[in-house]
Amino acid sequence: MSLLPLAIVSAVVACLGWPVIKHHVISSPLDVLNGPKPSSFFLGTFYTLAMIEMGLPDTTTGNRQGWRNFAQSADAFGRAWLARGFFYAPVLVIHDPKALHTAMVKDEHIWQKGLAPSDNLTLLLGPGVLSTRAGQHKRQRKLLNPVFSVAHLRDMTHIFYNVAHRVHAALAKRIPSTEIAQEVDINGWMGHITLEMLGQAGLGYSFDDFTDDKTDTYGESIKLFFPKLSATRFYNLFTARLSWYLPDPVIRQIGRSAPTKGIRDVMKISDTMMQRSKEIVAEKKAKLEKGDAALKHEVGEGKDIMSICLRANMAAADNEKMTDEEILAQMSTFILAGMDTTSNALSRILWLLSGRQDVQAKLRAEIVEAQGGLPYLDAVCRETLRVYAPVTLAPRVATQDTVIPFSAPVRTRDGREITEIAAPRGTIALMHYQASNTDAALWGPDAREWKPERWLAPLPAGLEDARIPGVYAHLMTFAAGTRSCIGFKFSQLEMKIVLSVLLPAFSFELTDKPVAWNSSAVIYPTMGEESSKPELLLMVKALKA
Repeated sequence: MSLLPLAIVSAVVACLGWPVIKHHVISSPLDVLNGPKPSSFFLGTFYTLAMIEMGLPDTTTGNRQGWRNFAQSADAFGRAWLARGFFYAPVLVIHDPKALHTAMVKDEHIWQKGLAPSDNLTLLLGPGVLSTRAGQHKRQRKLLNPVFSVAHLRDMTHIFYNVAHRVHAALAKRIPSTEIAQEVDINGWMGHITLEMLGQAGLGYSFDDFTDDKTDTYGESIKLFFPKLSATRFYNLFTARLSWYLPDPVIRQIGRSAPTKGIRDVMKISDTMMQRSKEIVAEKKAKLEKGDAALKHEVGEGKDIMSICLRANMAAADNEKMTDEEILAQMSTFILAGMDTTSNALSRILWLLSGRQDVQAKLRAEIVEAQGGLPYLDAVCRETLRVYAPVTLAPRVATQDTVIPFSAPVRTRDGREITEIAAPRGTIALMHYQASNTDAALWGPDAREWKPERWLAPLPAGLEDARIPGVYAHLMTFAAGTRSCIGFKFSQLEMKIVLSVLLPAFSFELTDKPVAWNSSAVIYPTMGEESSKPELLLMVKALKA
């Protein structure tokens, strides 16, 4: 072989091999941290931890409870520890309050969603508020924040109640007897109810009339999005890398022709959502042009978030307007981000109440005898969102060399104590929301116990001093900073109205079948660890009026 081809081959081998070996030959400041022993040279601990967290089973055990692995590591290694990613790359996992505040509030401009121009969410949903970065995200957020104000939510309350009462009526037809309990997939029903609430109050669009088994292509695509995407997580590795060289439309076309059926299915779902979004927005714009009188006869009565958003966008200055592509992306982003989180949180509450009949009876009595506020209902919701956050962690990537400080010293592998750690550009950090929510140093020795009554008494004094950056009740459940959940008040209102309508009408009990709570983009239930079907079967009985 001549020298030139040999040099070319050597260069190619070096380029391909360097990512595999570089983290074994180049040290990182993160190497001083404690962490679980890597289980694989190529996949490190990130596979057994984060890949399970994304919904992929452990290839040896089939285990989908990655959240448990994270909790155990937080207990063992403290508020900052080291995992190993693909090809042994260091991954910083944190739940220290000061570290979270630095990454998500103080230095949020440094800690972004990623370095690549695009990723799966941007590719599949468009430039929505969940995936955009820096200036574009700030501009979108500025326009959207007023849409989620308390005043606007107040106008939607009757929509929530109307949907909840329709579901109540539909369930009553299926469970007419006050003597015999029936097995019901509560997770399925909570998915239906939250999707319809989001559709009507969010888009001015109805997905479901709860009277038959009809399907809506947009609604079905939304339900399938995360389960299908979870089965193709490795595709994201290629999406991010390809985005440095190819525009999103080209990558989308490659996905449509992919040899893997799972990727083609995800692209088909994405295409369906985009097409239906275009049709809905076009209809909405046409009605807006006819004036408010025409909208009063439509779903949402012109008070839905999309109608308000379109009006605000029309009135905005040219440099603050969202493009049609951005408007379309907000639709699917809003529905996807809101449906699984709220429906699975409601499923968790009803599952917990089924196992604690005393709490269920106390809550039902408060709702039936309501005199003004409902403090116990609020306590049940808060405690569930504390102990069982639907989203347990979120990734960030350092866009420049920086430093992460700690509120208390962190012990290193060699026994030293450090109060900060350097994070070079490209460092991946996982914000461990669930560990912060159940940190015994903040919440007390019973931090992992589900005790709604804790919210009816003064909370530990240390919580105020810790300055947890979350936007809700000293919790990280709805994230923090400019990327905090924009719809967290919307979600709370949904949950409380659903529970206040269903609990006086039905009782809920556990079946004799095991229930597993599985890691994915959002924690979801299945009947046993072997099943991958999102499902929660409970025994439901109608109560006498």
